[in-house]
Amino acid sequence: MTATDPALTALASGWGALFLLHGRIESHIERALQSRHDLSVREYSLLDVLSRQHDGDGGHLQMKQVADAVVLSQSATTRLVSRLEDRGLLSRYLCPTDRRGIYTNVTDAGLKLLDEARPTNDAALREALDEAAKNPELASLVAAVEAVEAPSLRA
Repeated sequence: MTATDPALTALASGWGALFLLHGRIESHIERALQSRHDLSVREYSLLDVLSRQHDGDGGHLQMKQVADAVVLSQSATTRLVSRLEDRGLLSRYLCPTDRRGIYTNVTDAGLKLLDEARPTNDAALREALDEAAKNPELASLVAAVEAVEAPSLRA
């Protein structure tokens, strides 16, 4: 294969379109969350991930798992947790079975803010996807996003 190989060019074009779609969606949601709830997309994502924890087996996430879930480095996730903890939206505690482990829970204030912000996030996502679907280069990607089924919830 050469750098001008049509297959590579197509892959690069597809990746460029996906990157463009992601950027447009994230920017649209960021503006909505910041203006209405003083939350960034990353802060919202972190609150959302942590709010889904439970007391069953594997129900609490370690910081590396949280970092993977919000697509940040472990150090960036720790800084983000600290900022949200300073705002009273998260609290940390030692793992009862492994004193080296630290877990993070969403506080009542964090859950309240998340509940208030969720409709804003969902509406902004829908708006961004609808706008992107008008672009022929992005329409198939929007269709693919819309076709993804929600994961089943644990009982």
